[in-house]
Amino acid sequence: MSTLAIAANGLRKSYGDKTVLDGIDLAVEQGTVFSLLGPNGAGKTTAVSILSTLVRADAGELRVGGHDLAADPQAVRAAIGVTGQFSAVDNLITGEENMLLMADLHHLPKAEGRRVAAALLERFDLVEAATKPASTYSGGMKRRLDIAMTLVGSPRIIFLDEPTTGLDPRSRHTMWGIIRELVSGGVTVFLTTQYLEEADQLADRIAVLHNGGIAAEGTAAELKRLVPGGHVRLRFTDPAAYRSAASALDAATRDEEALALQIVSDGTQRDLHALLGQLAAAGIEADELSVHTPDLDDVFFALTDTAALPGQTGPTDHHDSRTGQTKETLR
Repeated sequence: MSTLAIAANGLRKSYGDKTVLDGIDLAVEQGTVFSLLGPNGAGKTTAVSILSTLVRADAGELRVGGHDLAADPQAVRAAIGVTGQFSAVDNLITGEENMLLMADLHHLPKAEGRRVAAALLERFDLVEAATKPASTYSGGMKRRLDIAMTLVGSPRIIFLDEPTTGLDPRSRHTMWGIIRELVSGGVTVFLTTQYLEEADQLADRIAVLHNGGIAAEGTAAELKRLVPGGHVRLRFTDPAAYRSAASALDAATRDEEALALQIVSDGTQRDLHALLGQLAAAGIEADELSVHTPDLDDVFFALTDTAALPGQTGPTDHHDSRTGQTKETLR
């Protein structure tokens, strides 16, 4: 457990008769990006609010930064930073003044506060705009300032609740670079996002939240293998080689016009090795080979639009050797 930045066991939260979080378990390793995905209203922001001490859980054993959330919330607050969906930037003052205000809130001495503010403004490429009112900043600049303000207290754990919502693609990619830089420095990032590509690009582990529970959790590659539809496509320029391959791979779907075969595959090295072995045994060589696997969009829709994926009968217990916890996964 000592390697976990965030550990939640049996986290529950209801509002009236609506259960938002129904006993979920989360385990986030130090120095990683953990992404929580889910439809609007699934409880992602509620989870962030609880783990960042803004909202009290109804039940659950929760530890953040090694501190018990219920027993020592002040220690948790000292270890974390939070950037929410809506910017905490004060538009009526300058970027530099926003930074100095945050330094005051962290009780930094004046000289130290100015030093930290200057360093972060430079790090986030905001020096030229530092003396301008934040109201003149673009969306991407405000987001960078928002995260810079979060870093004033040197948190080792940062909660980013949909940090790139509303940003243009260039600004979003800039934000991805900032997140990667933070993690390379040992910071743990708990990320919620509505952009599945973002989770795919950044997250070491991803959990999909649905109907108050974790529908599935794993690496992006592991989640993609939950969804059927992966295949290998072989294309040939020689019609004779195509026909020979079609005979050798009788389960393949044929595309006579393109001289191509499509074979169901999960895209793993073992699967590809077996396929290529079949072709080699028949003395056949494809001119092109491409692997197609489901993306996170497919996973998200499959997990949140249906009770279970095709061929699955529901959740089953799975022991996680990393954390010693038993979690529900789909079978």
